Amino acid sequence: MPAERWSTAQAESLAPDAAALKRARSVSGQFSATGRHDDILWGLCRGHQVAVDLAGPVFKCSCPSFRAPCKHAVGLVLRWAEAGPGEAATPAWVTSWQAVRAARARARTTPPDPVAAARRARERAERVAGGMAELRRWLDDQIEQGLAGLGRHGHRAFEPVAARLVDAQAPGVAGAVRRLGGIAGVGPHWADRLLGELAMLHLLAAGHDRLDSLDPATAATVRSRIGYPTPAEDVLAGPRVTDRWQVLGQHDSDDGALTTRRAWLHGASTSRFALVLSFAAPGQSLATDLVPGTEFRGDLCFYPSAAPMRALVAERTSATEPFGAPDGAGSVRSALSRWSRLLADDPFRYDGPMLLAAVTPTPDGWLVDPEGDALPLAPGHRQPWWLLAAAGGRPATVAAEWSPGGLRPLGAWVDGQFLPAGPPTPDPGAAREPELPPEMLAAALVGTARRRWPAASVRVGPVAIELRQDPAAPPGSVCADPPQSPPSPPSDSAAAPAAAPPGVDAAPAPRSAAAPATSTGPVALLDAAAVALTARRAGILPSAARTPIAAAPVETEPPLPAAAGLRLARILGGGAPGGAHLEQELLAQWLAAAVARGGVVPPVTLPSLLEAARRNTTVRAGVTRVAGRRGAWLARQRADWAWLLDEASPGTVTDWTTATSAERLGHLGALRRTDPARARQLMESAWDTESSENRTRFLARFADGLSLEDEELLERALDDRRKEVRQTAVDLLRRLPGSAFGRRMSRRAHAAVRLVLSDPVRLAVRPPEELDAELQRDGVGASPAHGAGTSAWLLEEVVAGAPLQSWAALEPSGYLALARGNDWSAPLVHGWAKAAIVQGDARWASALLAADAGVLREAVRWDLHLVLPPAELARLAAGALRAEDGSAHRLLALHPGPWPETLSVTVLETIATRARNDRHTWQLGELCRTAATAMPPEYADLAGRLAAQLEPEVAPSRVRPVADLARTLAFRAEMRREFSTPPPP
Repeated sequence: MPAERWSTAQAESLAPDAAALKRARSVSGQFSATGRHDDILWGLCRGHQVAVDLAGPVFKCSCPSFRAPCKHAVGLVLRWAEAGPGEAATPAWVTSWQAVRAARARARTTPPDPVAAARRARERAERVAGGMAELRRWLDDQIEQGLAGLGRHGHRAFEPVAARLVDAQAPGVAGAVRRLGGIAGVGPHWADRLLGELAMLHLLAAGHDRLDSLDPATAATVRSRIGYPTPAEDVLAGPRVTDRWQVLGQHDSDDGALTTRRAWLHGASTSRFALVLSFAAPGQSLATDLVPGTEFRGDLCFYPSAAPMRALVAERTSATEPFGAPDGAGSVRSALSRWSRLLADDPFRYDGPMLLAAVTPTPDGWLVDPEGDALPLAPGHRQPWWLLAAAGGRPATVAAEWSPGGLRPLGAWVDGQFLPAGPPTPDPGAAREPELPPEMLAAALVGTARRRWPAASVRVGPVAIELRQDPAAPPGSVCADPPQSPPSPPSDSAAAPAAAPPGVDAAPAPRSAAAPATSTGPVALLDAAAVALTARRAGILPSAARTPIAAAPVETEPPLPAAAGLRLARILGGGAPGGAHLEQELLAQWLAAAVARGGVVPPVTLPSLLEAARRNTTVRAGVTRVAGRRGAWLARQRADWAWLLDEASPGTVTDWTTATSAERLGHLGALRRTDPARARQLMESAWDTESSENRTRFLARFADGLSLEDEELLERALDDRRKEVRQTAVDLLRRLPGSAFGRRMSRRAHAAVRLVLSDPVRLAVRPPEELDAELQRDGVGASPAHGAGTSAWLLEEVVAGAPLQSWAALEPSGYLALARGNDWSAPLVHGWAKAAIVQGDARWASALLAADAGVLREAVRWDLHLVLPPAELARLAAGALRAEDGSAHRLLALHPGPWPETLSVTVLETIATRARNDRHTWQLGELCRTAATAMPPEYADLAGRLAAQLEPEVAPSRVRPVADLARTLAFRAEMRREFSTPPPP
């Protein structure tokens, strides 16, 4: 049946990495023609012929890229997923490619020569047998000589054996041996992990020796572990399992040479798990036909095994669609029981699937079910912020992979919605407990040549397992029997056996387990280690001493529109146009629109949003307004998100003395906006008892509602022992009209600078003679600016502190004209400039910039531009662009946006000119990036038409910035429309 239209997420998964996805999005809108022929998508993108066979998927593109898929192929699928196929007629090169692929497929179906195939199979079996025999001898040698030597040699001790096994055509065993090099001598309890892996290899070698006597299912398991391939045709020719298959999640791993995707499915009726694997070489894409959170009805064929898990999708008989919650989820104990049965059938398994119903995270990294049974999360997943944000500490259905290290989540279902698990995070504090008895490790470390290992029994936690020769078993096997009355399992984590994950109890060993023949040497120790390891892993019991995290409070604010939430996730996930340098500005604009509309963000976006605000403090105010109660709940549980509590406006603080600093800061800020007098009273009452840090933070809140009634407190702060407190008070007093501070500074300034009404009018300047205590109290520092003398510095500071309205005898331009010829011109101009910046006086700022003849320091000059009204700043920027002034780009960057029409038109004209005439493209790119976030979104169509006009005229490198500008403007226009729906009443 024809392939159904993919979802956007499915199309995005074709990209090998995030950078490739961004490149694909940049070209997805540049296709001049697209269409679909059977299962083949095709398109023309700037002269490149692009085709994708959805049945593979398989990709074809005429571009010179070595990647497969290239950005054009991924961009074509993205366009199809979002807008559907085009209606253009199928060109001949598409049908030709389809015919070539069909011919190759027919050639591959030619049956092989059965005689030659039998000969090759026999020769391989002989090579594998020789390699496995050498492996057994090598294993015995290592245990006899001791593992301590392996810990000193690292990878070098394992490479020759692995290479020999590769030559013997046993790739599965060779890979297992090669991985031992990353265990030996690395990390705590490395000897425990190494001995366990060696014991499993020993068990596998013993199974290979008895391959002909094993039952077919167990023999298939052994052959698979060794590395014998099972052709997909043989699997698909086997029995089929029909069900409604639900995709629980997937996990990708990369070993450098190959990327592997493990997709877990679950049958709704059969309650059977299935693992579908796909592989990709570096730069290649993985299969995307199994989308987590969706289900389909169809047939699966399982690879032969004692515990069949791996499968192939044989046929789909229904469309793929999302489902609200998986069927068959159970308790922790039922999941562990299933895990034990899985290990009983296949002791070589290291991990297996679990589907847990109504589990809740704990503060210390566990999942607890309603019965109080808990399992630990694996290192890297012990802080599941993605789950905490979505579920708010309430029960959820979770799919995960269980291993001795703990649970690795695949996904969860919250309120009928699927949520993929977040990526692992660094977890240096994660501890791994040993799994094997200490006396066994001691013998293995020094070697059985020095310390003989008794073969009578092995102790696993509280249980002693007797190893005995079974006369009914084939020669060379032992049985492991637990005591007739095993002791009760421990009741809490403190009493759990050391080999379990921290806090997990261990159940008694299974009734019996087969292992190779025993002796008192290395074989005996490896036998016992295999029995102990399998018993330990199969006998895990849940912990009953874990308390789930307290649930988040119910959200009281309405949610933002769903489309706006999806766009936020796209911005936070790196999917916005323009790249990382525009993402922060787009996020700020999104937050401003969200705050203006009112509402809270989707909970699933909170971890990424809080993390973005942790790195970028300029967006914190907006995040605080849209994070809601769920965001504050998360912030209380993570120290580096605690800034949200400081920014938030909490409820009324009933007892100022017992409230936390964050609560008092928020309460004070809220009072300054509603009841400034009450806020001032609280500050005055606690002034002497607050720390200097709190005094500084609390005093800064007085910028809201600043009035002369605050003057007494601010004057008091000028005498504080801490410089930070004094400076905060000075900054506020300089902005307070009519203050005593302003009068003092005005007297000093006019004593130093007098207007002499002579002919001609002039300024008589006499700087302060010294920095006295009163000047220091009013914030004049003792360290002059670089290159300034003491007198000039004092003059500049007293002029900067005086209110500008005190210079009323002349217009600002008149004072500046008089200062131009004065010996003290530089400190005078800089003093007035500083005053204009602090007091926000646009009249003085305009005059200073107009009269500047290179006197102003650059930093001061650009700070003056921030005081100008947007219209004036736009006029200056447009004039600089027309004059090709180098300051034009900086002026544009200073404009808060959106640009007025005259500036927007000037910028578009400049872009067209530079695209056609500039020798280099960096200025064009910079101008387009600046315009992308400041130009009104309504200009998206004009920018798009300009890009189309430029395409046949100039090089692609000159069209690309203009096309990116058009896409970003369209992105912002869509963002604005998503917020246009009125909020619910």
